[in-house]
Amino acid sequence: MKDFKNLEPKDNFYQTSLFFPMPVVLVGTLTENGKTTFGPYSLLAPFWVAGKECYTMILECRNSSNTAQNIIRTGKCSLNFLPDDKKYFKQEVKMGWPGDKPEEKMKDFPLTMEDGLRKEEDPNGIYPQILAESFQVVECTWLKGLDGADQDSVPLEEGKDHYERASYHNFNGITSPYGAHFVLRIDKILMKPKYWNTIVNGVTASGFPRVPTDFGYRDSKNFWYSRFKKPHGELLPQRQTTISSVRYAADRLQTDVKFTDDALEKLVRVPRIFLPTVLKGCVKWAEENNIKVITAKEMDIINDKRSKEKSKK
Repeated sequence: MKDFKNLEPKDNFYQTSLFFPMPVVLVGTLTENGKTTFGPYSLLAPFWVAGKECYTMILECRNSSNTAQNIIRTGKCSLNFLPDDKKYFKQEVKMGWPGDKPEEKMKDFPLTMEDGLRKEEDPNGIYPQILAESFQVVECTWLKGLDGADQDSVPLEEGKDHYERASYHNFNGITSPYGAHFVLRIDKILMKPKYWNTIVNGVTASGFPRVPTDFGYRDSKNFWYSRFKKPHGELLPQRQTTISSVRYAADRLQTDVKFTDDALEKLVRVPRIFLPTVLKGCVKWAEENNIKVITAKEMDIINDKRSKEKSKK
């Protein structure tokens, strides 16, 4: 401990008491007249990542903000990730001043707005637009039924800048007099072809988008962020078990589906702790496809997590 000093956490601890890297996102929402407006946010993170009925993100923001009020009212948003470019970051900072109305934020807006995939699939629906300059966009729906947040209402009372309630939600909707959290279901992930190809066909350093990272307000003058640099890949530990060990785990499953040795050989690099889950996933796929014996051929299909995307190419 002699090399450290204690720093007490304060409000907005991620800015005031930590150096905490965060994403830079323009959140698109719908105003009362159905137009798209954008606000910059960084308190955004994956939330449900596996084992649930859907995948979600969680967004935290001031509950009186245009973004929060629009999400409470419409339940829809788009998360637009812009690449590292000083002109983009300057625009994001410009749009972050609290209290500006949507028409003020969007005056002389220089980025290209267009309809997303949700609008394409549902022409009669109304959805926030997306930004063409983004390297990826996530179209989302707020899961307002969680934590009783469907009882939240807008707008705030006249002359109020925050909510005054007897109690607040724990993790979704209006969670404090000034704050809100939104559990956002991921409806669509839209990605520029170069980066889509990187994820589907193999990651290389040259295939990464130029991702900026910000650190929140750290003083009264500047909003700090870091420029993108070429990522460095560090090799994973190369460990593997034996086919007999994988066979032992497979034989313990309560199923009529069988595995050949050449199929199990493709799982020898799976960490032992994850083997039961991986094997159960293989069995589920086999049962859904009326397959009684999984061979190396079937394992190749199962292991290709993007087989459906590839079939659309």
